[in-house]
Amino acid sequence: MEAYQIIKKPLLTEKSYAGIQAKVYSFVVDKRASKTEIKKAVENIFGVEVDKVNTMVVKGHKKIQNTKAGRTVGKTSDYKKAIVTLTEKSKPIAFFESLS
Repeated sequence: MEAYQIIKKPLLTEKSYAGIQAKVYSFVVDKRASKTEIKKAVENIFGVEVDKVNTMVVKGHKKIQNTKAGRTVGKTSDYKKAIVTLTEKSKPIAFFESLS
């Protein structure tokens, strides 16, 4: 897989904003990607040095909608989240630095 197919988008939450100062960033990644593939993709795209990668599969949430025809039950998609920690000597990722 190519680097841009592995890293889908940055994950911007309150908890992820707190990690920006410590060079800890969150991304939504492809479900089939391994930790080493994610590490290489982040290093290739952003030109930084990655110390470690933690991954987890986030289960989709149940959605309920009441309509005239009755109750409709659905579910959001599952996705894989990667939390990437950079080394101390690595430069920060410019995209996230502009947010803080």
